[in-house]
Amino acid sequence: MSQQVPVSGNARADDPSADAARDDGVHEITPDLAYRRLVLVNVVFYGPPNAGDRGWVLIDAGLPATKGRIKEAAEARFGAGARPSAIVLTHGHFDHVGVLEDVAEEWDVPVYAHRLEKPYLDGSAAYPAPDPSVGGGLMGRISPLYPTKPVDVSGRLRLLPEDGSVPPMEGWRWIHTPGHSPGHISLWREADRMLVAGDAFVTTAQESAYAVATQEPEIHGPPMYLTIDWDAGRASVQTLAKLAPERVITGHGRPLQGPEMRRALDTLARDFDVVAVPKTGRYVEHPARPEDGSAYREP
Repeated sequence: MSQQVPVSGNARADDPSADAARDDGVHEITPDLAYRRLVLVNVVFYGPPNAGDRGWVLIDAGLPATKGRIKEAAEARFGAGARPSAIVLTHGHFDHVGVLEDVAEEWDVPVYAHRLEKPYLDGSAAYPAPDPSVGGGLMGRISPLYPTKPVDVSGRLRLLPEDGSVPPMEGWRWIHTPGHSPGHISLWREADRMLVAGDAFVTTAQESAYAVATQEPEIHGPPMYLTIDWDAGRASVQTLAKLAPERVITGHGRPLQGPEMRRALDTLARDFDVVAVPKTGRYVEHPARPEDGSAYREP
């Protein structure tokens, strides 16, 4: 089981009393960035309050059966009937694309993702199977029940430009942070050093049902049971640590900010093999990489 990298209380970016063990509130991180926790995963909303129709962007698309809560949060923040201008995906795992097909169709919006995620978003390939042997917690043990089949938004899919820009998000750039998935990206805004890290690393012990419920802030590597290339995952965390972010929101856990967060992230980057990588596991010994096409085909 991985070790935690704890952070002190002043690393929290929001009031924990307003967010503890809840999934029913929209929480602002910066004036134009907010998130809502949906059971075990975060969705992120980019755009100022009351931005109106097409004035905002959805980052990731939650779990299955959370469409109503995503729409409710969007209307509360941006206005009645406000649709996004686009959906941007950090990656295509089931807990980040749970309602993607439905909301993309209803809102009539493009979906942006890295080119290496395309097979999992156009219906042509399934992700490698989860590894329930790693992590030691309930969430990991039940991971074989998680869907790995792709969604199909091929008609709306747009590949992110190679120059690192994010067309619907001026001032942001995407950074390729593979390991958890082949085309995983993180989003970075230099102006205020804001990082949307997806699952490149997370701020809770995602393998543990107790940690998922309590959301005690800790810096961890990517969720172990779905991470398929630990060498790439290490390089991705090191890349993000070098940015020295001021604030970070990850796919799982609370947003964090400040020097204590940076120290914890630096520790994770430095000691990744000790604190993040399982001692044994399917993908520890045999990473699954995009060039291994057969490993990615749906059975």
